[in-house]
Amino acid sequence: MSVPPAAMRRLMREIVELKNSPPEGVRIITSEDNMLDVTGIIEGPEGTPYAGGYFRVGFKFTNEFPAAPPKCWMATKIFHPNVSTAGEICVNTLKKDWKSTYGIAHILVTVKCLLIYPNPESALDEEAGKLLLENYDDYCSRARLITSVHATPRKKPVEFETPSAAASASPSTSTVPSTTLTIPAATPTTSMRKSPTPASQPLQSSPSNTIKSMSSTLSEGKEHVVSPSPLGTSNANVGGAASSMGPAPAAATKAVKRSAPTAGSAGAEKRKKALKRL
Repeated sequence: MSVPPAAMRRLMREIVELKNSPPEGVRIITSEDNMLDVTGIIEGPEGTPYAGGYFRVGFKFTNEFPAAPPKCWMATKIFHPNVSTAGEICVNTLKKDWKSTYGIAHILVTVKCLLIYPNPESALDEEAGKLLLENYDDYCSRARLITSVHATPRKKPVEFETPSAAASASPSTSTVPSTTLTIPAATPTTSMRKSPTPASQPLQSSPSNTIKSMSSTLSEGKEHVVSPSPLGTSNANVGGAASSMGPAPAAATKAVKRSAPTAGSAGAEKRKKALKRL
């Protein structure tokens, strides 16, 4: 039975996407003669009695797709409460919870979750459901036995050689070119010692300051300095100096008196020479 053209294009896009970038633990195979002949393969989840097995899920699309879910069944024999001995799968996604946006990948991921969390309350296989509720260890042993006999191949399916989308995006599987960073060796830095700032020394007094300080000291000591009187005649100067200096020794007085006639004779000779020139 054919599907509408829009649904056909949608299925083709999803099939290509699932082959190129499949979810973790889920793969699909198609027939070369009929692209709508789709079979899903689910890898048994680790930590469950189905680990190591590969379970095939058949699909049949009708002209009601995607408004109605496709018909799905478990093609591999399995001991599970929600899978009947005929392979019918009891899951709400394929019944009342179906949405037109769901597709092949959503159905396969839902069935995989059913292998991890079986629901014994809506069991299609009553024996498996009862054993799960009463004795979980016996249920696991029985499910593990059926898995090893019917679902465990000698060789891993070739479809699982294609890495999943999560594995392709993980940093561990991606090849990143390694770059070598060359870090220059740190050169020892010499500590700069600041030259000590010379301590401020007291200002030395300049000659002008010294003169001023001496004058101020003299003024404070109330010493009186007699300014010299205007120059007069030599005799007056000598007499003034002698009087100001007080009594002088006799030798000094005679020397002064000898110098006075010598100065007078020199002046007379100059006048004589001037008269001769006239």
